[in-house]
Amino acid sequence: MAGVIRQVGAFKLSRNRNYYLVLCKAIIGQQISTKAAESISNRFVKIFKDSGVTPKRVSSLSDNQLREIGLSGQKVKYIKDLSMKFLDGTIRPRRMPYLENDEIIHQLTGVYGIGTWTAEMFLIFSLNRLDVLPVGDLGLKAGMKQLYNMRTLPTSERVRALGKKWHPFETVGTWYTWRTLDEGIIAY
Repeated sequence: MAGVIRQVGAFKLSRNRNYYLVLCKAIIGQQISTKAAESISNRFVKIFKDSGVTPKRVSSLSDNQLREIGLSGQKVKYIKDLSMKFLDGTIRPRRMPYLENDEIIHQLTGVYGIGTWTAEMFLIFSLNRLDVLPVGDLGLKAGMKQLYNMRTLPTSERVRALGKKWHPFETVGTWYTWRTLDEGIIAY
């Protein structure tokens, strides 16, 4: 790990406080290529011109309008459910910085289409929590395999065991481990 830190340099994590848009983009990007996700996300944002993406504006769109920009029927349902959860107060973005990680994960996974991994990425990239170890992340597992010269990808239990060494800065260890695979800085 020390070699990776020397090679990559300082830990950098930019914060995106537009929680709703971050979560929409996370849903858009599920199970499609980065390029396709970027293209659909750009069209999604363009729908609103300069007025900005808000839960109220998104919920006012028809399913067809969202499908026309390239969203699947399933992702339309996910984004509509996310919008409703923001509007009805189930998700309260102003309170998130004060909640524990588990509380936020519980809140976000209550949204149709958001799983633990998406919630963990939100904790890392939107709230900049330093103590997140996304044990199910394939990039983290592949990076650990390379970093620790393993023959196979580590199990979730092995990831947890290795991640204990990084406590309470699991996000920092994860970030540097990701850099072993891709030196580009990830942002959401």
